[in-house]
Amino acid sequence: MMNHDQNDEAGGADPDALARIVALALEEDLGSEGDITSKAIFSTAASDQSPAGSDHSAARVITHESCTVSGMAAAAEVCRQTDPALVWLPLVEDGQPVPAGAEVARLEGGIIPILAAERTVLNFLSRLSGIATLTATFVDAVQGTGARIAATRKTSPGLRLPEKTAVVHGGGELHRIGLYDAILIKDNHIAAAGSITEATAAVREAYGRDVWIEVEADTISQFEEALAQGVDRVLLDNMTSESVRECVELAAGEGSKQPRPMEIEASGGIDLSNVRAYAATGADMISVGALTRSAPGIDFSLEVE
Repeated sequence: MMNHDQNDEAGGADPDALARIVALALEEDLGSEGDITSKAIFSTAASDQSPAGSDHSAARVITHESCTVSGMAAAAEVCRQTDPALVWLPLVEDGQPVPAGAEVARLEGGIIPILAAERTVLNFLSRLSGIATLTATFVDAVQGTGARIAATRKTSPGLRLPEKTAVVHGGGELHRIGLYDAILIKDNHIAAAGSITEATAAVREAYGRDVWIEVEADTISQFEEALAQGVDRVLLDNMTSESVRECVELAAGEGSKQPRPMEIEASGGIDLSNVRAYAATGADMISVGALTRSAPGIDFSLEVE
């Protein structure tokens, strides 16, 4: 369990997890038979008649939209698992902004493995670059306020690690990865325990008084209760920007009484139209579910030469 947020790149920090995700993606596309169309066209016999079936084919991966790139590690792993002889040659780095029409990578190898890897490579690049691009847009929107943009657990099932990594590539933060790595006392915990005070006491009894704790608060009175418990961060859920500002001012007034600095996080109902207003309240962090829930994919294509 973490004592606080760790902002390491989730997918990059666990290559075994990424390998499992890629294996499942390839399995759903290739099944047990592989690319039966390409095998029929580019069989050994056919390759004797056509250089396209040789082991010296090449392809370019191109973006048709300006974007912040993410998914290069996943794409490389797709190529490795499809055929160890298939070479992935990245021309840009994850987190790099590129214009429409940019060539981001090349593939070299046999035509059958290139075409077998094509759709899975493009799917990862499309999804993850979409998340990184939307995150970068939010980060730009709060530039100069001091607020950080963070992801939530509203991720595609099975794809949390690469999707959270894409948020980092866009300039955001992971928040927590799952239920296992940070304490966040949410509304249902509070309802079942009876109060923020009781839930916080139970956590400290289980993990010790120095454990890092975040508490969700839906009202200013709940915020004041969390503040009295000396927690490390309070997540203000679905509050107006005016209420968030009031909580920031309350926290500043109580700052000298806290055993260690407390952060304020705003979440719920925040989009590009109002994110700067929330950032201007003095909130330390703004978590946005839309980064991983609603990011549109980026249009990439693979063109065989």
